[in-house]
Amino acid sequence: MADDKSGRDKQARDEERRQREREISAELERGDEVEPPVDTSELAYFETALDAVTFPATGAAIVSAVGDREIESAVGTYAVADLVPDAEAETFDSPAAVRARIQRPTIAAAMKRIVEASDPLPNRELSASQREAYVRTFRALEAIDGDDDDEGITVMADWIVEKIRDDEKIPGSRDVRREAAKYCRKHGYEVRDDEWLGV
Repeated sequence: MADDKSGRDKQARDEERRQREREISAELERGDEVEPPVDTSELAYFETALDAVTFPATGAAIVSAVGDREIESAVGTYAVADLVPDAEAETFDSPAAVRARIQRPTIAAAMKRIVEASDPLPNRELSASQREAYVRTFRALEAIDGDDDDEGITVMADWIVEKIRDDEKIPGSRDVRREAAKYCRKHGYEVRDDEWLGV
């Protein structure tokens, strides 16, 4: 492409088009998400309780400081110790990171079980991308399984914990997505190839 006004204009238009496509794609992904069941005012009140904790802090330090504090959600009441792993392998950079974790209690409880199961392993830490993939898989299950008390999330957390104990390693995100897709199809939910679980 020539480096003249016409070429630069075309490059700018192409970049604007790609940016719009990315924004539309991101909005479509967010549009399918289920609203977090914990009220934001409840989370803000909880975040002030974390003032006593020095960040970055491990999950064990947070549980020690505020583990007995209860969080009200649309589906029930949870103690912080039920949602944050009591483990050294999990580190939170700020109160906002803890808040983000507990705003979806079912997913937080599943991730707590996974982190605590992996804590005794020599290479126990979940990478940020692997953690995000697990959470994204749980959100996909939450979205399709909204009427069944998030049974899919519980089933997948059980499967991951069992794999950690049997194989003594953390299963890859692709294996988790593949197993979640099997669960969905077994229970009559369609999983398209262009969806997150469609591996």
